[in-house]
Amino acid sequence: MARMDVIDYQIFGSEMQYVEIELDPAEAAVAEAGGMMYMENGIEMETVFGDGSQQKSGFTGALLGAGKRLLTGESLFMTIFINRGSGKKKISFAAPYPGKIVPMDLKELGGQMICQKDAFLCAAKGVSVGIAFQKKLGVGLFGGEGFIMQKLEGDGLAFIHAGGTLAEKNLAPGEMIRVDTGCIVALQPSVTYDIEYIGKIKSALFSGEGFFYATLQGPGKIWLQSLPLSRLASRLYSAMPGIGRGREEGSLLGGLGGLLDGDN
Repeated sequence: MARMDVIDYQIFGSEMQYVEIELDPAEAAVAEAGGMMYMENGIEMETVFGDGSQQKSGFTGALLGAGKRLLTGESLFMTIFINRGSGKKKISFAAPYPGKIVPMDLKELGGQMICQKDAFLCAAKGVSVGIAFQKKLGVGLFGGEGFIMQKLEGDGLAFIHAGGTLAEKNLAPGEMIRVDTGCIVALQPSVTYDIEYIGKIKSALFSGEGFFYATLQGPGKIWLQSLPLSRLASRLYSAMPGIGRGREEGSLLGGLGGLLDGDN
């Protein structure tokens, strides 16, 4: 197993946050491309296949790690930021849109975490960023954003981003909650995850919520977000002049509503 770098951090801001990480000499952090905000002199960047945790497994291991990332829709490469200086150096990573940055101590959480594929922001070098396939076929066919999720493994710190307001819940054994698939940020592997049909076509067509939702059953901890990226993008798209579909864009009433309002 790769050695995890122990890093110190501080989170700044409220709605648009960034995390500042302090690296000792030779310590490193790994992040998705484009997440870095600023770094002090002495920190060097290195682009690697996968997440950099497969260095001891040779080229084949690195290639497999990169291939897993490709399946989630992410880049084949990640960026490692290494402190090559003689003293402590700081680097920061910014949230991609309004929400909260959540620190995850994988050692305290059992060494593994399942998260939404676009939630990962950065981590201590040595944390493995892979994929978590769902066992049931229904999840694969209808899971939407929740189908292929990322799996974080190791005993170091990882940081994920939740859109909007963050909700943390501890599910008791057998306790179940139903959520929109896009609102899932992260969950412990002990939580059972499945996709269920909403049941009534009329509800799906006119509620704007779609045909399926996710069921999460304890025991374990889950993290939910009030503003998934897909929902934010949909609202922005619908508000663009000449492109949007009106206030009821999620239902069959959208076109009719626009006609009645004089928009079309």
